[in-house]
Amino acid sequence: MNILRRGRLGSNVKEDVMKFTTSLEFDKEIFESDILCDIAHTTMLVEQNVISEENGKKIIAELKKIAKKGMENLDLDPSLDDIHMVIESELIKELGEDVAGRMHTGRSRNDEVATDLRLSLRKKVLEIIGHLITMEKNMLAVSNAHKDTLTVGYTHLQQAQPVTFGHQILSHVSAIERDISRFFDTYNRINISPLGCGAMATTGFNLNRKRTKDLLGFYGIIENSMDGVSSRDFIVETMANISMLGTNLSKICEELVVFSSAEFNTIEIANEYTSTSSIMPQKKNPDVAEITRAKLSTLNGELVTVLTIMKALPNTYNRDLQEISPHLWKSVYTLIDSIQMVDGMISTVKVNKERMKENAEKNYSTATELADTLVRECGIAFRMAHGIVGELVKRSIEEKVEIKEIISEVLEKNNLSLSQEKIDTALDPFENVKLRNVIGGPAPEEVERAISSFNEKISTHKVKLDEKISEIKTAEKNLLE
Repeated sequence: MNILRRGRLGSNVKEDVMKFTTSLEFDKEIFESDILCDIAHTTMLVEQNVISEENGKKIIAELKKIAKKGMENLDLDPSLDDIHMVIESELIKELGEDVAGRMHTGRSRNDEVATDLRLSLRKKVLEIIGHLITMEKNMLAVSNAHKDTLTVGYTHLQQAQPVTFGHQILSHVSAIERDISRFFDTYNRINISPLGCGAMATTGFNLNRKRTKDLLGFYGIIENSMDGVSSRDFIVETMANISMLGTNLSKICEELVVFSSAEFNTIEIANEYTSTSSIMPQKKNPDVAEITRAKLSTLNGELVTVLTIMKALPNTYNRDLQEISPHLWKSVYTLIDSIQMVDGMISTVKVNKERMKENAEKNYSTATELADTLVRECGIAFRMAHGIVGELVKRSIEEKVEIKEIISEVLEKNNLSLSQEKIDTALDPFENVKLRNVIGGPAPEEVERAISSFNEKISTHKVKLDEKISEIKTAEKNLLE
């Protein structure tokens, strides 16, 4: 029986209404957090002499038993609406209402669920960061192995300038590095306590909100009770981070698909991340990259759905907020699975160095350096050099000759001269790469420096991550003991 309905509404409720409104299906994500929240609140009630120590000890002991039993072994009666009422009902069964019914003193499900969500989500954010750190390490190992592997970079998916494959991998590491920073920043806004806000106007009981904040390992307190029960911006911010990371991961998947095709043939995805055709025995399809790319696109939809649910809601708690949770948890698990797939594909990718070198040596990828050489050696404006080299490329294509065969004629026509050594250096793709040794460039020594720099950042992230995990474990351990 629903212990809430008996007073104002009566115990009768339609079965289809119960099933439609219950949140028990996805409350498994906050079950453990709800137990911790109950224990912290009960501990504080005892310390504030709101309930007796005897009753408090009985409640806490029974809560620990429920935690060990696990949500799957509880009576998940949909008429109870949610996991909060399931747990309270279990307590009442064992302790009677006169004892168990005191646990909820000075508290509402509104501030309770807001607290539970923050407790559960902070752990998931740290889990995501942990996966990203692992993936970054693996990507840096691939980058280091290919810091001298010549390839060509693309703009508009057209061959542009020579780079190294190590430098190309670092471009994705650089983006993921920002993702990690975003999640750490968001963690600070997740880890603040709404417990004690009540339904929306706190309570007349002498509660100590700072004590429950400390017991649960929160960094601070939400100081407005109406905002405390209604705010879900920490969820939106997390999902926005997830969506941004998903976009970055999707770019990697796209490149894996494109560059593993026969037309590019610069990489090969490991067999365990591919499949074959049901009819064409020669096929090696990049199925995992494609499925990951598709799953990552759903993250944007989940974010927009949550934003739409929240748009124009009147302030404080509305039951609409319940429907945010399944979209949040689906996004979290889709992302974690996708990170592991992308990590696996990148870590095991096979590189076709010969094909990469071949691409770098054709299609005029060194044209920019030739123009730069004219600027440096002949003292002309870059725009003039750009035009001269553009003319060289045009004639080379039309006349089907190498630039080396016509460059002297074109330079002479423009009253310019360049030594053969300078020409050869400018047209050599790997010399192009070595010249680009500025910060962020593709030169092997700069790639090596960048790898070292990223490894230092990873070490800092790992220390920070371990500290936050330790904070949570210590808070939980102290609370349970």
